[in-house]
Amino acid sequence: MEPSSSPTSDGAADIAAYRQQVEQAAAVVRESLKTTPRLGLILGTGLGRLADQITIDATLSYDEIPQFPVSTVESHDGRFLAGTLRGVPVLAMQGRFHLYEGYSPREVTLPVRVMGTLGIDTLLVSNAAGGMNPQFAQRDIMLITDHINLQGANPLVGPNVDAWGPRFPDMSEPYDPTLRTWAEEVALEHEIKLQQGVYVAVVGPNLETKAEYRMLRRMGADAVGMSTVPEVIVARHMDLRVLALSVITDECFPDALAPVSLDEVLAAADAAEPHLTTVMAGVVERIGATTSVAS
Repeated sequence: MEPSSSPTSDGAADIAAYRQQVEQAAAVVRESLKTTPRLGLILGTGLGRLADQITIDATLSYDEIPQFPVSTVESHDGRFLAGTLRGVPVLAMQGRFHLYEGYSPREVTLPVRVMGTLGIDTLLVSNAAGGMNPQFAQRDIMLITDHINLQGANPLVGPNVDAWGPRFPDMSEPYDPTLRTWAEEVALEHEIKLQQGVYVAVVGPNLETKAEYRMLRRMGADAVGMSTVPEVIVARHMDLRVLALSVITDECFPDALAPVSLDEVLAAADAAEPHLTTVMAGVVERIGATTSVAS
């Protein structure tokens, strides 16, 4: 029997190749930048219109960026935007990647690695989620305070790249308290109802059964979705501040569970989008004001 390669040697080669992929992608995006980006945005479900407020310097389709995955989800545009938002230099992803599309955890999080390499220090994320907390209603916005990873995968598995972050990154406070406070302040100023809770990430793409919703709720989760957690893990590994918001697109109450369609999910996200955009834009404005004071 041929001896197999050791996990250490194979893993080292894999991570070296992955790091090279990140650098190649970053080099192409860097050519389009007029200034170093401060902020990264993942414009997931419910936040597409925020792109309309960005003064765009450059637009890159994902297929123009070497090593980049291509979004296969119908509601995700698949473009990288570089520009300024409320005076803050930003990089924005219009469309993200998911494990259920067949991508690996490293592929899903490659754009966050690229944005971190290009200089961002803060990542803002949105997603669609099913609400399991009985106090939640469809079209509510939930400020994520913590998460549970039930995707059975972690983008940090394998050899660590010390230049990116520590081998064992702390996750005691993955969602930045200051950013969360600012989100609460903006919501209050604009009289926007802002729920708060724990987000649990599963693989998908199917929605959950009644029994699964009961289990997830008993575990302490308030909303369930199929994204965000891998990106947050990588962001914290790179010491980026993180804020994440969920649009509650369907009510997942086991004793009153009804079938839900993609059209219904998108309609709920569209209805909540103005409020979500207002909160995110207000937080960006505070980030810009803090930067101005600091400089």
